Amino acid sequence: MDFITIDSQSVPIEGEKNILSIIRKAGIDLPTFCYHSELSIYGACRMCVVEDDRGRVFASCSEQPRKGMVIKTNSSKIQKYRKLIMELLLSSHCRDCTTCHKNGICELQKLAYKVGVDAVRFTNNKETLPLDTSSPSIVRDPNKCILCGDCVRTCDEVQGVGALDFAFRGSEMQVMPAFNKPLAETNCVGCGQCRVVCPTGAITIKKDEERVWEALDDPNTRVVAQIAPAVRVAIGDSFGIPKGTNSMGKLVGALRRMGFDKVYDTTFGADLTVYEESKELVERIQNNEKLPLFTSCCPGWVKFCENKFPELTDHISTCRSPQGMFSALLKDYYRTQDEKEGVDMKTFVVSIMPCTAKKGEAIRDDYKTDGVQDTDASITTAEAARMIRRAAIKFEDIEEEAVDMPFGIVSGGGVIFGVTGGVTEAVLRKISYDKDHNHKALGEIKFSGIRGIEGVKETSIMLGDREVKIAVVHGLGNASKLIEEIKAGKRNYDFVEVMACKRGCVMGGGQPVPAGPRTKQMRMKGLYSVDTASQVRTSNENPLVRLVYDDMINGREHKLLHTR
Repeated sequence: MDFITIDSQSVPIEGEKNILSIIRKAGIDLPTFCYHSELSIYGACRMCVVEDDRGRVFASCSEQPRKGMVIKTNSSKIQKYRKLIMELLLSSHCRDCTTCHKNGICELQKLAYKVGVDAVRFTNNKETLPLDTSSPSIVRDPNKCILCGDCVRTCDEVQGVGALDFAFRGSEMQVMPAFNKPLAETNCVGCGQCRVVCPTGAITIKKDEERVWEALDDPNTRVVAQIAPAVRVAIGDSFGIPKGTNSMGKLVGALRRMGFDKVYDTTFGADLTVYEESKELVERIQNNEKLPLFTSCCPGWVKFCENKFPELTDHISTCRSPQGMFSALLKDYYRTQDEKEGVDMKTFVVSIMPCTAKKGEAIRDDYKTDGVQDTDASITTAEAARMIRRAAIKFEDIEEEAVDMPFGIVSGGGVIFGVTGGVTEAVLRKISYDKDHNHKALGEIKFSGIRGIEGVKETSIMLGDREVKIAVVHGLGNASKLIEEIKAGKRNYDFVEVMACKRGCVMGGGQPVPAGPRTKQMRMKGLYSVDTASQVRTSNENPLVRLVYDDMINGREHKLLHTR
């Protein structure tokens, strides 16, 4: 085995593609801005520079390891170099840190402190540029961009959207959409993955918190919350709770103390989605029309398909997402109750989502009932955490509470909607349900190949004497490649689950950051653990779903639960 020497310790080379990976393996947390293991090597920020035994200084992220190399990561020369780089970055950076959206979680802020920058010798002569607030999902502030290129590469390489790129050269260089158009006028899908990798406040979540506070303060408004499955295993990250912990009970308790009148679990909406989507799949297979059926739960994927593959929009399920279904049901339920009791009360539905694209979904015309918006405000996990802090609630100490009735029973199958493959697994549980061999059937579905982090997964199931071919894909770049192969006749499926974000909603654009490999793994594991511990594992077993169909929906499935 070959070795290199890092700060006087011998470290083996075990297939690493760059020196930075070996340095981190050796337990040295070398700072970086532009390096992400899932993106191409860019080497622009130069924060990861090291020195070899000949005095040569180079970026460790772009240098291949070679036998016998001797590396210094923290020599006085390197310390001065990094400090100068940081000063230069700060010299052209907006410094309103105390009011910045990323204050406290900003990588630039953290690394400035880490490398010892306590003053900036250079003057910022750049003109102040306007903010781009056109998108319902994210805000772009070019004054805080450090040109690391993370957003550009994520949007292009991972998502295949390419809404952002570099423009101009030298000191005039900027990151922007083509022709500096507002994001709302580009092919941006609002997935927020650019925000996830942005180390500063250059790309942030479009905040809807104030509208929620106003509703909570109105005595004539009933404020109802619904919490998406993936939120429960991520909200705790903001309060020092172990990664992947199910904090649903604490979040329910916190929302009640903030003044929410009712708190529900969006998983109930997922159970409704399983019913409607599995029924739609069976009908399309029987009629052999508009196959494959693509899932419609992910608004980032839906918009991506509308932009890039408009000819396939008829293949997208007509089902609303769980957020859309549940909001419509909640509005209809309270409207009916108020009419019966003669109460004049406005219902304001707030969805707490892991996803920035849900903000755009909420205002779509096909997510309105009789012209009225069903989801009044969609806030992200990160926004919910800020609201809890603003309310001076000690989240880590709060007692767990249960969600409200009459929608308080949910299935484990609905919970795993937050993980890639979860929608497919829940639908398979529904269409292959066997009450006499339930646990065996669940185990067979679990190990059918739909779990895991591979970009594209495949499985099949027998529906009568018909083999149903299924694909699960996450990351819009992977989805684009798969669709091209389907169109070319290289692949053939009946059902395709698509999620815009890699690993699914657990890594949505509205989740707390930063989130490394361990966080990603623990969030997925956390949702599967909730499913395993659930008394109700399939949507079929949820008694409240059947009651809702019989007593509330009353044949209005198309109006309340579908887009067209």
